[in-house]
This record gives sequence, structure tokens and C-alpha cells, in this order.
Amino acid sequence: MLVWDRLNTHLSHAMRELIADRAWLTVFLLPAHSPDLNPVEWVSAHVKHSLANLAVVALDRIEALVRNRLKRLQYRPDTLDGFTAGTNLTLDTPTSP
Repeated sequence: MLVWDRLNTHLSHAMRELIADRAWLTVFLLPAHSPDLNPVEWVSAHVKHSLANLAVVALDRIEALVRNRLKRLQYRPDTLDGFTAGTNLTLDTPTSP
């Protein structure tokens, strides 16, 4: 599944080819510039909020912390479902051809 926000930098020929070459790929197209409809934006905001009050002096330490926060989210499916629910969009389960 691909949630595509149609940001102008994502409209490359290579991206269109990638999608066309994968018949199994389900693409959900969002309106251009619609961060409130993209669950990834909610994940990003959640991770940024968890890092807001940390004083980190090394870039590799920030990377480790972000990876840690994302790994933790993998074990919180209710939180991840909440990010999707926050968009007020419904996702229909695609049927097999």
C-alpha cells in the first residue's frame, strides 16, 4: 500500500514508473499539500514531540533515538491505528483480483 500525497517533488517519471510496474500495489491518492490526511505526518509529529526536550550533542545519537521511538511504535498498534483514525479517512480492504 502506498499513501501518496502528490507533493510536487513526488511527481517524477521514476515514481510513475514504479507504480505502473507494480500491479499489486494499492495507491491511495491524497490531495496536494494535505498533511492532515497523511498518517505518516502524525507519526512524525509524535516522534518529534517525544524528542522535544532532549539535549543531544551528536547527530548519531539523534538517529538512534528516532530509531528507538519508531521501534517502540511498532508495538503500539492502537496508537498507530489512532494516527489513521485521526485523518477521518476510511481505508477499504482491497479485494484480490
